[in-house]
Amino acid sequence: MKVRTDFVLKEIGQLLTMTGTGASGIGLVTDAALAVRNGKVAWAGSADLIETCCSLSGNTDIVSAGGCVVTPGFVDSHTHPLFGATRQEEFAMRAAGADYEEIAVAGGGILNSVRRTRSASNAVLQENMMRHLTIMLANGTTTVEAKSGYGLDLNTELRCLEVAGEVADKVPQTIVPTFMGAHEVPEEFKGRPQEYIDFLINEVNPRVREQGIAKFVDIFCEKGVFTPGQATRYLAASAEQGFSLKIHADEFYDTGGTAVAVSAGAASADHLLSISDENIKLIADSNTVATLLPGTALFLNKPFPPGRKLLDAGAMVALASDFNPGSCFCDSMPLIVSLAVCQCGFTVEEALVSATANGAAALELGRRKGRLTTGFDADFVIWDCNDFRTIPYHLGNPDVAVVYCAGRKVYST
Repeated sequence: MKVRTDFVLKEIGQLLTMTGTGASGIGLVTDAALAVRNGKVAWAGSADLIETCCSLSGNTDIVSAGGCVVTPGFVDSHTHPLFGATRQEEFAMRAAGADYEEIAVAGGGILNSVRRTRSASNAVLQENMMRHLTIMLANGTTTVEAKSGYGLDLNTELRCLEVAGEVADKVPQTIVPTFMGAHEVPEEFKGRPQEYIDFLINEVNPRVREQGIAKFVDIFCEKGVFTPGQATRYLAASAEQGFSLKIHADEFYDTGGTAVAVSAGAASADHLLSISDENIKLIADSNTVATLLPGTALFLNKPFPPGRKLLDAGAMVALASDFNPGSCFCDSMPLIVSLAVCQCGFTVEEALVSATANGAAALELGRRKGRLTTGFDADFVIWDCNDFRTIPYHLGNPDVAVVYCAGRKVYST
């Protein structure tokens, strides 16, 4: 039986469906076509089969890709776009020799963003988020995880998530809000992290759950922030309250955050710059996605995450931008893909799978996003090139020509 279509994209030089097997399974189809129905992929395959497999009528819109490359839209599974102000002054301090910890002692870091976010209006928060989502769209990103975590009190955290929900209704991308009240210990709980965890579990989490916007909770398990024991307790309580789980793990120090993530059944463990060989094997043998953020390593002049080791161990690895105002002010997933290839040992194919299908898995959207196959959301990018390897090769200047979300053209150059 032929599938019905609303429009057909023809003359695709290379179509990356991401339906192959393994870390490098881009599912490449040359001389391809893609059919869309009701915002979903109705069919994808060789152009020779389009009329055999699809029902085309006089109302079917036919669009030419002009021989270009077509890929799924990027799934950026780790961002922090809900903030009150940027922190370029800290960037300058870092350039002058100060490290992350020294900047925090001087009043910078996450708590700097907390002070500015608490005083910002909802309109400012929304304007900042919308501005950067627009840039992300122009870089081919069609699904974005958006963390709170710069409020660290009940009212500001709820306000930030409210803004995320409002923005989600206004932008073409799919937005996945995450509650990250456990981003840092706020000044009013200084020296009392256990009490702050209690406050989150007993007072804030229930209100966030009642609000109904955040799907995930996240916690920063790191030396000087939250211990593995505190992270374990928080994630266990959050799971009981109905949240899916994420964790910032093993970024600056090997604290065992990855083991916490695996034990808790977290969807992903993120950063992993300092992950041990033992925990590489542990996450590779689990269902937890290893989400790497090479832009943060570049921005902070830290060693890049061990992508090759994780891939060789058999871990499912995702790539994300970590867009945030302090440690990685980067909206560009193409740049992240380039860094993964140039600095983390990925092949081009592995990097593209990690930035699409595996990013979707990290958001528990692996049956909807990140692939171009029947029943998946028709989120895709037409690239102004005829070879998919050009995407990371053209460093810092993405060749995005057209972006579609749910089968609708939402950006073009």
